Amino acid sequence: MNDPTFLPGVPADAVLAALRRAPGRELAAGKFDGPDSSAALAANAFGWFLNRAAQLPPLPSVPMGQPEQVEVEVEMPFPWRGDRHPWLDAAITTATTLVGIESKRFEPFRPQKTVQFSEGFDSRDWGPGMAPFNAMRAALTSGGEVFQALNAAQLVKHAFALRTQGVKRARGAVLVYLYSEPKVWASGKAVDPARIALHRKEVGRFAKAVHGADVTFAPVRWSELLAQWSRHAPVADHAAALLARFGPL
Repeated sequence: MNDPTFLPGVPADAVLAALRRAPGRELAAGKFDGPDSSAALAANAFGWFLNRAAQLPPLPSVPMGQPEQVEVEVEMPFPWRGDRHPWLDAAITTATTLVGIESKRFEPFRPQKTVQFSEGFDSRDWGPGMAPFNAMRAALTSGGEVFQALNAAQLVKHAFALRTQGVKRARGAVLVYLYSEPKVWASGKAVDPARIALHRKEVGRFAKAVHGADVTFAPVRWSELLAQWSRHAPVADHAAALLARFGPL
């Protein structure tokens, strides 16, 4: 199988090495180069900054500071052995903050997976600053909170993993939920507008529920991000290339 083609300026060898370390097997399964690949979007977008982190503009409404390092396909381990640890699409490190990015493209408009949390979460005292995420975890487990389009359980797991690594690295932590609202699937078939509206409503509900936690939850739309990059001369061409390849986001 041939390696995928990346956008100009993206260090292909470094991105491929990161993708091959990840457990998702996007490359081996041939899904990475698929027309609706979310992984390809994130890897191309943030892979461009692997060797030029200082050129990454601040993400819209995200408290982070000047980027010092940008990574793609990053494992964020929990504070215990075993279990499957979260992998985020990208991570940005600044002098004060660890930013984890979970990117979605078409996933919210497909059926969601069953909610599951390992026993490790109950055996830890995460401190009062993680109480909002603990409450969300309990509500998802009991069925008191139900999300149809948003993968809330995944976001909760990412938050606890980011908290773990933020403390380890003596930095604050931010979880960025970077999502798209495409009007059509890659096939050209229309995406259900009601599903888009539902997803946006659920993002807002989740954000309100976990507000004030030690891990800041920051929802950002891909369209907002690329509009910002388009206005920033050093990365404007990269933003244009992303839109040309992946279409309106």
